[in-house]
Amino acid sequence: MAKLTLFHLERCPYCIQARQYLQELQAQDPRYASVTIELIDERKNKALADAHDYYLVPTFYLGSQKLFEGIMTKADVQDVLEKALSTH
Repeated sequence: MAKLTLFHLERCPYCIQARQYLQELQAQDPRYASVTIELIDERKNKALADAHDYYLVPTFYLGSQKLFEGIMTKADVQDVLEKALSTH
């Protein structure tokens, strides 16, 4: 299973919602809790954020592959977690 990277902004309401969905899903399913997720605040780590091709936050990457960018539903977050679990 590869590591997920979540680019976000601390006070962005869409990022806050995506992180809340992550917590809810991880509490509901122990498989999701096993997914490693690196949270990167793009303001605090501008160089790393600038090295990735995205425009909106939140944005999830699986390795170097962008999985989702922008406003997310809970189903979108679940899909990202499922993709991370299916990667060997």
